[in-house]
Amino acid sequence: MSPATPVVLASGNRAKLRELSELLLPLGLALLPQTKFGIEPPPETGDSFVDNALLKARNAAKRTSLAALADDSGLEVDALGGLPGVRSARYAGEGATDAENLAKLLLALRDVEAHRRTARYRCAIAFVTSGANSAPIIAEASWEGVLLDHARGNGGFGYDPIFVPSGQRLTVAELPPAAKNAVSHRGRAIAALLQKLAPGAMPA
Repeated sequence: MSPATPVVLASGNRAKLRELSELLLPLGLALLPQTKFGIEPPPETGDSFVDNALLKARNAAKRTSLAALADDSGLEVDALGGLPGVRSARYAGEGATDAENLAKLLLALRDVEAHRRTARYRCAIAFVTSGANSAPIIAEASWEGVLLDHARGNGGFGYDPIFVPSGQRLTVAELPPAAKNAVSHRGRAIAALLQKLAPGAMPA
């Protein structure tokens, strides 16, 4: 049996590493966190989730001379013109906590009627074989829902406590992790990426 091909995950998130490792191992890919190489994430200056995913993936690939994988995701609120969007993780400012971002969003939506509180999570995943890869493999997905005016549930992270997916009564923070991962924006994007990762896309 041939050894797995090392791929750098442009993240230090252990939960994300564990989840993606299990999904990619059957393809002969072994994920290594970028923290193993002392890599700091680059500034997320892109105008879209795809732009930022590519920035992170190419940075990790360039620093290690290995293939790299990165994702970028966030929440788009229709009543706010798509905000917080690519700034979801720093909506309340650089270094803001999940609680601070959530509080700012709830304040921004305080006068918005329930039927207008539609939103979606988006996720983009990028796979590159090198820092100069001109033909990256991109997968995207979204998850539609509505936003509550108060937090419910202790699971998940980010805006999960106020996001109720379409067809659900529970917030994402109230859903069991396995149920969330099966239908979430990230879960769907990963599934789409797996379909695109043909053997010919792998580095030799």
